[in-house]
Amino acid sequence: MELLTNLSIGFEAVLTPANLLYCFLGVFLGTLIGVLPGLGPMPTIAMLLPVTFALSPVTALIMLSGIYYGAQYGGSTTAILINLPGESSSVVTALDGYQMARKGRAGTALATAALGSFFAGTVATFILVLVATPLAHMALKFGPTEYFSMMVLGLIASCVLARGSLVKAIAMIVVGLLLGLVGTDVSSGALRYTLGLPDLEDGIDLVIVAMGMFGLSEIIRNLEHEATRETLVTKVEGLRLGRKDLKRIIMPVIRGTALGSLLGVLPGGGAMLSSFASYALEKKISKHPEEFGHGAIEGVAGPESANNAGAQTSFIPMLTLGIPSNPLMALMMGALIIQGIQPGPAVMVEQPELFWGVIVSMWIGNMFLVVLNLPLIGIWVRLLTMPYHLLFPAVLVFCGIGVYSLGNSSFDIGTLALFGLVGYLFAKLDCEPAPLILGFMLGPMMEENLRRAMLLAHGDPMVFVERPISATLLALALGSVFLIAVPSMRKTREVAFEDE
Repeated sequence: MELLTNLSIGFEAVLTPANLLYCFLGVFLGTLIGVLPGLGPMPTIAMLLPVTFALSPVTALIMLSGIYYGAQYGGSTTAILINLPGESSSVVTALDGYQMARKGRAGTALATAALGSFFAGTVATFILVLVATPLAHMALKFGPTEYFSMMVLGLIASCVLARGSLVKAIAMIVVGLLLGLVGTDVSSGALRYTLGLPDLEDGIDLVIVAMGMFGLSEIIRNLEHEATRETLVTKVEGLRLGRKDLKRIIMPVIRGTALGSLLGVLPGGGAMLSSFASYALEKKISKHPEEFGHGAIEGVAGPESANNAGAQTSFIPMLTLGIPSNPLMALMMGALIIQGIQPGPAVMVEQPELFWGVIVSMWIGNMFLVVLNLPLIGIWVRLLTMPYHLLFPAVLVFCGIGVYSLGNSSFDIGTLALFGLVGYLFAKLDCEPAPLILGFMLGPMMEENLRRAMLLAHGDPMVFVERPISATLLALALGSVFLIAVPSMRKTREVAFEDE
């Protein structure tokens, strides 16, 4: 009965002309930036954060969340048609989707991606409805000790699940933590890492860091590869699935939905990890693994279902615990904080229309996406032929306007340019910026909870291992480190023995 009451609050909040419009705009814009290579939900949401000043909290979060899961739909279009994923979670879709397009089955691949995504999104939202209330009640029992340990687990997990070097991922986390400490110490009033610049006394804004690291740096990188873009498919037909294709995709869609729903909740998880895990699972259990990489429809159905399920369940820790599971959720938290709302379990009690409105909007948004994607395939194909050198100036203008509107300061524009160059440098060094954003967002929160915990424990650090929930979370963090460190050490030893 309580669940029905909560859902009625959500529907009442969403079914207004303004919120329905912004839900539609969000998923449309998400599809668009997913289709256009070089754009993505991270820089787009970063650019639109200043716009949320003029919106109500529920409207702002409905639009931003629509951009996020809408991009998962759109990213598959370029992956299938031109072998160029519009969104990182669609990298796996390109492996078999592009091969299907080369065999004249682009329509089948696109229909598979759309239907699998719709099913996964609908189921994942239902899971979100079921677990939200119990998790929020459990989170009310968390104190500063448990929150600190939870954030440590989140940062460690983001390192473990990041691609590439573990050392580089940890280094990026540390850089993010240090950047988050820039400004005035709330407790003592002392200035930290401001380099004597008055503009840094209030710290560095999340919008500036995100726009620079993801927006500007992506523009520079894409301009390097502008000449290599090509369009394979100029016309798509046969946007229907036959009985044989439906039979082949049913179980991969169900497995992808289940796997994505689980991995999306994990700190550092989300859409990208879910799609890779689903592809590996489908290939392992397939009776014809040799077909994968040559146009297996299961290689499209599983990952596309998984990345949409992972995108939607990644809202669970942010909405119920107030802890972002990935950098995009950190930006969502930033949007709430801009509105004067502290994310966490109290939101469900104090702002039920926001909490349940966002969840219900995901069902409506998923229906909008099915209506949008298949009929507009022809328009998306034409957009893919747009030269990037005509597109990026508009992105630069929006970045500049968005950052300048934060404080009407030219210093912020210079800081944006600096982070754009730093982001490009990190990309060249194969350092992922995602752990940095998580560290930047969680750093001040970790410091605040650490201080509170130590104050309540009279300076005794053993409080972190004496409290059961905190000790469990820290043990999981330690186990996560060994999960990747031990195989790396074994590999190093094997190489050393071979050299001898």
